[in-house]
Amino acid sequence: MRDIMADMGPSFLGSRLKRLGERMQAGAASVITDAGLPMQPGHMAILAALRSGPLTIGQLAEAIGTSQPGITRTVGQLARAGIVEDAHATDQRTRLVTLSAQGAAAAQRAATDIWPRVGQAAQELLTEAGGDFMAQLAAIEIALGAASIAERAARLSPGALRLREFDDSLAQEFHDINAEWIETMFRIEATDREVLENPRERILAPGGSILFVEAAGLGIVGTCALQKTGSTSFELTKMGVREAARGLKAGEFLLDAVIERAQQMGANPLYLLTNRKCAAAIHLYEKLGFAHDAGIMANYGARYERCDVAMLYAGKNASH
Repeated sequence: MRDIMADMGPSFLGSRLKRLGERMQAGAASVITDAGLPMQPGHMAILAALRSGPLTIGQLAEAIGTSQPGITRTVGQLARAGIVEDAHATDQRTRLVTLSAQGAAAAQRAATDIWPRVGQAAQELLTEAGGDFMAQLAAIEIALGAASIAERAARLSPGALRLREFDDSLAQEFHDINAEWIETMFRIEATDREVLENPRERILAPGGSILFVEAAGLGIVGTCALQKTGSTSFELTKMGVREAARGLKAGEFLLDAVIERAQQMGANPLYLLTNRKCAAAIHLYEKLGFAHDAGIMANYGARYERCDVAMLYAGKNASH
């Protein structure tokens, strides 16, 4: 039987590495089970990160290098297993995660028994394969940090961005993209959760719209919604773009399309609510015609605890 992934070469490199990782993790899972820990290989990185002290979801995601939604799901699993718990935070809007007593004991067991043995087994594989795979892996990670696969592919494929309309198959993308940026800087509020978990009922059914931006070779990388809040008033909300699309100007492409859609829908006023921490987004909003507005803040700003910036669409030729 042909090995399709091997035959496709670099085009399937990510999938092949994923397959390799799954095979290695299956072996590690057996070691963890034999050690009597109620955990999976995917939990180990969080265990290692929290040994140095409490961290936010965003800090965990940055330390491990994975997505916010993925970290949130894994932390939830570990919390249910009694391995982690919430730590006291000075800022009540910030969630701090720490090891429980059971988790600290598990981390100690992993550090003194599981990780050394699994590491030695992996080193045997590397020695048998020859070459310096770890150095090559590090070099690939550094290169991806400088320019993602999406950016590199975009250079070879002009017009790589296109719009997608909402359908139920994209509901999870809408949730995950927004959960990622919200959890990075804030806490997901009840009003966020209601919209993210029920986009058809909360956005589309009352007369709103949800658009996505898709990047060639990368899939859905961003989304934005227009939520109807009055007979003609619309809030531009839940706009997020994945880090993987950095450098593609996907955010500007998407925002421009959403503004055009709002005008087609007769939005008046068209406004947005945000926080000054989102400086890059605010700059983009200003560039495409939004202006800071005290009236919008007074009328709508109480919707989110984190809202300290309110903006009104004044047109692309407005001065700021």
